[in-house]
Amino acid sequence: MSDYAIGDIHGCYDSLRALMDRIRFRPDCDRLWFVGDIINRGPQSLESLRLVRSLRDNALVTLGNHDMHFLAMVLGGHSPRRKDTLDELFQAPDRHQLVDWLLQQSFAVYDGERDVLMVHAGVPHIWSVPQTLDRSRELESVLQSNSAPAFFREMYGNEPERWSEGLEGIDRWRVITNYFTRMRFLASDGTLELASKEGANEGPVGFVPWFQYPRPDNTELIFGHWASLEGWTNTPGVYGLDTGCVYGGSLTAMNLDTKELTRVEPCD
Repeated sequence: MSDYAIGDIHGCYDSLRALMDRIRFRPDCDRLWFVGDIINRGPQSLESLRLVRSLRDNALVTLGNHDMHFLAMVLGGHSPRRKDTLDELFQAPDRHQLVDWLLQQSFAVYDGERDVLMVHAGVPHIWSVPQTLDRSRELESVLQSNSAPAFFREMYGNEPERWSEGLEGIDRWRVITNYFTRMRFLASDGTLELASKEGANEGPVGFVPWFQYPRPDNTELIFGHWASLEGWTNTPGVYGLDTGCVYGGSLTAMNLDTKELTRVEPCD
């Protein structure tokens, strides 16, 4: 049995199939860990989502900001954005089943034996692994409750800028979402800077990439989201797997045990 983590797909279905062939994925015994952003921006979001869902227990998924955007459109009434490529998903006869499946996915996946944690955007250094998993479960429970439509209506926004245990309701859920799905640059006190999308060395004054802060553990971290890094973090035990397939880069898989990387060409 082999486990592979796969970077942001963004609807690049052909690249995903080619990558699964290249790593010789065996659906009877191997598992794929998906860092999120399965859909949007690329040409085949519907096919990509159907494929990942079809893997059932052989797929571990964390939700990305584009996956959450689709849910916010369906459940929160938000309008599409100019670069969205989600029309096929909205028109699909199995749309409701796909939405229900997305609502059952996680924000953090942890393997205790390997001591490896996967999220979409990152983990703030102010959270331990147990705290991270607690906040993931808390947000997952919101998505699976009657509070989901109200949350998705109010999901967007950059406030609060920083985590506080005293936060409640929508403010609390929004900042947890922003850490898990949008984070790139952080201040030392955990304050988020969500406007910048540049490379690791180009953040605003007072902010650095989230993974450069010391952590209270030695857990290995797997994430996606930050295509301009091209996978580079320069931080031992931190693996960025968004190598910009939909932007002309590549789609990357990493063997969780050997750390061997396998890449395929971008989609059209």
